Amino acid sequence: MKKQLFSGIAYTALEKYSNIAVQLAITAVLARLLPPADFGVVAVATVIITFFALFTDMGISTAIVQNKTLTEKDLSNIFSFTLWSGIVLAVLFFASSWLIGNYYKSTTLTVICQLLSLNLFTSSITIVPNALFYKHKDFKYIALRGLTIQISCGILGVTAALLGAGLYALIIPPILSGILMFAISVKRYPQSPQLTWGLVSIRKIFSYSAYQFMFNVINYFSRNLDKLVIGKKLGMNQLGYYQKSYSLMMLPLQNITAVITPVIHPIFSDFQNDINKLASGYEKIIRLLAFIGLPLTVGLFFTAKELTLIFFGPQWMPSVPVFKILAISAGVQVILSSSGSIFQASGDTKSLFVCGLFSSILNVSGILFGVFYFKSVEGVAYCISTTFAINFVQCYWQMYYITLKKRNILLFFKQLISPSIISVILIIALYLINLLTSSYNIIISLFIKTSVFILIYITYIQITKEYDIIKRIKNKELKELL
Repeated sequence: MKKQLFSGIAYTALEKYSNIAVQLAITAVLARLLPPADFGVVAVATVIITFFALFTDMGISTAIVQNKTLTEKDLSNIFSFTLWSGIVLAVLFFASSWLIGNYYKSTTLTVICQLLSLNLFTSSITIVPNALFYKHKDFKYIALRGLTIQISCGILGVTAALLGAGLYALIIPPILSGILMFAISVKRYPQSPQLTWGLVSIRKIFSYSAYQFMFNVINYFSRNLDKLVIGKKLGMNQLGYYQKSYSLMMLPLQNITAVITPVIHPIFSDFQNDINKLASGYEKIIRLLAFIGLPLTVGLFFTAKELTLIFFGPQWMPSVPVFKILAISAGVQVILSSSGSIFQASGDTKSLFVCGLFSSILNVSGILFGVFYFKSVEGVAYCISTTFAINFVQCYWQMYYITLKKRNILLFFKQLISPSIISVILIIALYLINLLTSSYNIIISLFIKTSVFILIYITYIQITKEYDIIKRIKNKELKELL
């Protein structure tokens, strides 16, 4: 398990971290060429098409990974189901574009939705071949595929923006990405569509995928209602500021958790009948994620201004307070993002659904309270950060008490002690540095804060022997001498 896990993480890291540079380059260029309202329009379209996409997957991809008895015929039938349902949903989304545009009073939004309907179809027909990559733990190919697509689409998106494509430069990358993803995936794992809905094979995975699907639906509302309500009640400009803050805060989170969480389910699903081994292995991952996420929260909070100005420019300064508030939840989200994979790997998608339902009710209440009571994006950010903290406690209580068969939850909280200590040290240090560098050039200020952060982090993990860097270096030098 350890060998597969580290191999999967290594290849996934290669893909994700290579993509960071591409994503930052695209974002930096587009943020300077396009106004916040354009990002708001695309944010609304993305939220809506994501909802339609839920009905293409319906938990199918994770069910394919989990189920070890599916035959080639079953996979062909399931692919046929995704093909026909993809056509139906793409047509429905295209037809709904006028209603969506009228609701937000934006003809541009109508056109954007119509163009993105193609992306909905390609996403649907990619479900089966993409799931097979993870089922066969083919992480190397996944990494190469993702890197190729990201670079190609990034170059095209930036080129389009520089040539004056305007708002449409934001949707060219996702549309092209969907097409390339399907083409590459189906070449690796060819599928034969049938003139059937494949319901016989769908029934084989229904008991597992049904709860996964219901979780996906409620998680969608939990994660995206803020954008829909802000865009309608507070305006597209405010949504643009909020969305840019949220996306910048999530960028390092996604590129950290996306390295680990895609690997957890395929590997840990092999131990679905050995809960103790699954749990002990997962607790090591929790500790790793905590050492990444909790200090990251501190770093993002104290560098919010510098990061915003460097990547987006002075016109995005109103988003800094929102960024700082959202950053408070970063550490919790890093750890929490891995929980779904354990529910899936243990076969307990029912508990995943229960956690998602609780989270959805809590987050929706927080979003509505922020919009209608505080009437500001800062208020929404405060409410969301609070609901994430509450959901964190509920989710892991559910996991340890039910999924892991009443395993002692103190074993979970034990993993958070040392990461919390280093986070407190970083808060004190960066608070003092922040006072001293308040009038400095933003590049110099960011450099000083980053240097102090890295120095404290490395010193702490060396002193506590969380990772003995000096010993590793000495061993490497000894091996070279021998």
